[in-house]
Amino acid sequence: MNAMSLAPAAVPGIQARDAKIRIVGARKTFQVRGSNIEALQPTDLDIRPQEFIALVGPSGCGKSTILNLIAGLMRPTAGQVLYDGKEVTGPNRRVGYMTQKDTLLPWRNTKDNIRIALELKSHATSRSEADDRVKQVIEQVGLKGFENHTPAELSGGMRKRAAMARTLIYEPETLLMDEPFGALDSQLKLLMLDQLQKLTQHRRMSVVFVTHDLGEAITLSDRIVVLSARPGRIKAIHDVKLERPRDVFRVRFTRAFSEQHERLWDELKDDIDKGTDV
Repeated sequence: MNAMSLAPAAVPGIQARDAKIRIVGARKTFQVRGSNIEALQPTDLDIRPQEFIALVGPSGCGKSTILNLIAGLMRPTAGQVLYDGKEVTGPNRRVGYMTQKDTLLPWRNTKDNIRIALELKSHATSRSEADDRVKQVIEQVGLKGFENHTPAELSGGMRKRAAMARTLIYEPETLLMDEPFGALDSQLKLLMLDQLQKLTQHRRMSVVFVTHDLGEAITLSDRIVVLSARPGRIKAIHDVKLERPRDVFRVRFTRAFSEQHERLWDELKDDIDKGTDV
């Protein structure tokens, strides 16, 4: 489980034609009050179909920037982001994006908050089809019985489940997640990790998951990408060779988990104090 080579072409088992997502020399610079701030140094990364990738690193290292580039919410200053071999030049309709905040509409109940993703699609979904899909995804995320509750009537964990359901309902191929469970207590977080693992494996999705929690990254990921302090660059990529399916409630007590955690911390510790929020 040593750090792997950083260049996409050198990653064992991945050819350019096999990558779902290719980040090729992508760099991002922002203008802040007349100054150029480099958020991300030229970055190369290939992500396989159905692969779960975690991005870890200090605050301000470009993790969210990478998600935004894949989602097509911003363009790289230099380089390219490719999805199934085609350059991402605008909003990427084939990905779902779950942010830190659930952004549920307070005047809508659970089922109507979830349904809004279908209402916003360019191709209309019939009322009966939408009802069936909402019902199915509510059951999948464990919200049956709470369909008519407003966000104020839901616990923090239930709100996260509703936000996940809203992201999943239009069946994206790839799921982008930006610290979605950071505000939850440790028990709720474990429940959400277990549910996320089951859902993404059942749906055979690719996932790019940003987290500050090394335990989350090890529990869920196939590979973990370690970024440096700003301006972000990939320091290392680690395979996670824990068998699947993983028992998220017990895996952290294994020796393999502890050894992986120690290696990751050794990669990160020198950059943690350098991290600053953008």
